[in-house]
Amino acid sequence: MLRHTLRSTAAALALLLPFAAACGTEAKAESSSDLSSVTLKVGATGWKQEEAVLKFAHLDDTPYQVKWSQFQGGDQQLQAIRAGALDLASSSEIPPVFAAADGKPNFKVVAVYQGSTLNQEVVVPKGSKVTGIAGLKGKKVGYVQNTTAHYFLYELLKQAGLKWSDIDAKPLLPNDGLAALNGGGIDAFASYGTSIITAHQQGAVTVGSGKDILSGNFLWSARDSVLDSPGRTAAAADLIARISKAYAYVRDGRESAFAKVISEATHQPLAQAEKDLRDGQAQRPTKARTVDDAAIASQQEVADAFTRLGALTTHLDVKSFWSRKLNADLGKDL
Repeated sequence: MLRHTLRSTAAALALLLPFAAACGTEAKAESSSDLSSVTLKVGATGWKQEEAVLKFAHLDDTPYQVKWSQFQGGDQQLQAIRAGALDLASSSEIPPVFAAADGKPNFKVVAVYQGSTLNQEVVVPKGSKVTGIAGLKGKKVGYVQNTTAHYFLYELLKQAGLKWSDIDAKPLLPNDGLAALNGGGIDAFASYGTSIITAHQQGAVTVGSGKDILSGNFLWSARDSVLDSPGRTAAAADLIARISKAYAYVRDGRESAFAKVISEATHQPLAQAEKDLRDGQAQRPTKARTVDDAAIASQQEVADAFTRLGALTTHLDVKSFWSRKLNADLGKDL
């Protein structure tokens, strides 16, 4: 599985390299006080929620430029980091593990943000006879490889007394998984975020949840070249802090208003968007924090689980790709 993963990553990198080259030579901002010449290329999963919340909170007036790019998953963001097409990637704990599996990562995890683990589910199509995870034995189960879905599906199977080999596991991107679920190509799908919201709108039923399995730690990874520049390091810390402050602004009695933004972007009913937002922020308010030993240990547990699964063939020491270089600036900005 690891060889397959690395081959897939190599192919993705090959596709991204022309885009990275097209970005041209990056301006080096060596001063952390003047950020006017700094541009950060930042990834977003599903829809550009971080960009939207900054605009909603009137915190998008950054003294540096931000270029947002949209991806279907954090795994693709980390592939873009590896290709030089992104400066900052946001993901769960899982994608950096696989992006660093070759032992030559060109990035560091530089910050953590606490986030909701709702809408992280295994779903079956309407009318399915499967009512729980145990019923997946022998079934075709789609999952988003190298993401939270990969991890919580493995853990849910283990809790149900099943092995990974007891299912016919099919790695699929969120959109492809939805199509396969609706078209009968798979019997169940493990995914997250907007793909789960859409699945429910199409009649899918939840048979398992990663809500209490996942740590709620979501990671910001920065390309090494960002950390080599005082200006871009300062800009990265400022941007992460602004997003944290923007969510605090939403929680200060503005959930209904921001739910309208979410509803329009995700094409879901306003009432459902507001419920999901309120439930998510009540479960685990979105806020940034600096790198600490507990966050590193949490990701190590995840990496060790993938080693037991066989997705990683050797032990991976995750602290090798973490950095506390943003801690001082981020702590001050927060």
